[in-house]
Amino acid sequence: MSHQCSEESTLPENGTVPGSASESTSAPSGGLALDPSETGWMQRAALLLTGQAFSLLGSSVVQFAIWWWIVLQTRTGSAMLLATLFGVLPQSLVSIFGGPMADRYNRKALIILPDLIIAGVTVLLSVSFALNWASLSLIFVVLLIRSAGGGIQQPAVQSFIPDVVPESKLLRVNAIFGVIDSANRIAAPALAAVLVNLVPLWAILLVDVTTAVIGVSFVALIRVPRAVVRNTAAQDSVVQSNTVQNDAVEARGSGATAGGTDSAAARPIAILRRTFADLKTGLAYAMHHPHLKGVILGDALTCLMSVAPMNLTLLLMTREYEGINLNLGFINLTTASDKLAANELGLSVGMLLGGALMSAIGPKLLNRSVAQMYAVALGIAMVGITVIGLGVSRNLLVYLIIDVLNGVASAVCVGPMRTVMQSESDESMVGRVFGLDTMLSTLGMPLGMLIFAPLADVIPIAWVFVAGGLLTLPVAWYVLMLSRRDVPQRA
Repeated sequence: MSHQCSEESTLPENGTVPGSASESTSAPSGGLALDPSETGWMQRAALLLTGQAFSLLGSSVVQFAIWWWIVLQTRTGSAMLLATLFGVLPQSLVSIFGGPMADRYNRKALIILPDLIIAGVTVLLSVSFALNWASLSLIFVVLLIRSAGGGIQQPAVQSFIPDVVPESKLLRVNAIFGVIDSANRIAAPALAAVLVNLVPLWAILLVDVTTAVIGVSFVALIRVPRAVVRNTAAQDSVVQSNTVQNDAVEARGSGATAGGTDSAAARPIAILRRTFADLKTGLAYAMHHPHLKGVILGDALTCLMSVAPMNLTLLLMTREYEGINLNLGFINLTTASDKLAANELGLSVGMLLGGALMSAIGPKLLNRSVAQMYAVALGIAMVGITVIGLGVSRNLLVYLIIDVLNGVASAVCVGPMRTVMQSESDESMVGRVFGLDTMLSTLGMPLGMLIFAPLADVIPIAWVFVAGGLLTLPVAWYVLMLSRRDVPQRA
């Protein structure tokens, strides 16, 4: 969850808000894109990152609490499967529209509005729990709305970063973003566990509402550089003009009459067609750009091959390490919950370390797009190798060390991936590129689960991890090959 609009905070019905921080920043001369002003970028980045930190923490705490409630109340795999589908698939499907929306509309508005809507439904869920009206079906509806909001918000957040941060600072900001995400992964389950033991669930749900308000307040303070606002105004007018013309054509093609009744009925169809046309344009654009094609398909295939098996860690721990204890001195891992907590902590610490490493040395070593693509390929290969290691390890301490390395590998991928998509996409296509990436990567995990989860009940679960890791290695090679191809120059 997260934040708010730019100088203007309302969405028009038929186009982009003039002055919004969204479309391409056409240059005054020389054909080069105008980079956001260097002046004040640190303040803008700090506001955005702080708002995201609060928003992510509240969302994660509530997400953990909801999932734990489902597990404790149902103790069935079918309920968890439904929770996964309602919590993941809507984001993937809605991102089809979220990417083009981030290119057409005010990005700050697309960041803040989902936060407010999600906060509203969370309040309703909290009230239902307080009055003992809550049910599993209501929780699934709330999970669906929360996931759908992420499908709009995530492309908007990633598209908004290049509007407020100079291109030379993108990798550093993305790496810090990764550190925040990793820190959240460490803090959220611990905080959720404490709150679950102290307060009822309806009160925990209000934590998300509070952090959403705080996050929105920080992002509302962000001022988009005037250069970006000024140079997008002309293109926004063109986009609006084209939108009106396209709507008129679609309305005539749908049998609009002079009375306007058919035109009004045809308008949602016209909007839907335009959205899919935007998605098609974004897909064609990304697939003709070797680096964008590499990071998008690399992200999706890695989620399919490696991230899906990683979601079977629960089964791996209970089957392979049952009865195996580990005394680390400061803590003794004896129960299944101890080991699962250590597994989550190891992965999160690894991502935190990897994000800090990329933030410290990434801007110096990875200041060219080819170097960033090499880092993506290396990170994907490391993910594959560490997933294999998790499968073949028979020592709990060795397993946890490999788990930390898996987190480092994931962080090595994420920062450069985001930077490539932000810096090599035309400004008018950034939202569509991120929407495409969100859609494919979020689809990859549940599709992989449909393949690997049944296999885990037929073959030893360690083999599932080995298979997933081995299938990930060719993905790294594919990204490496694409990194060596020439890329088209940005307009």
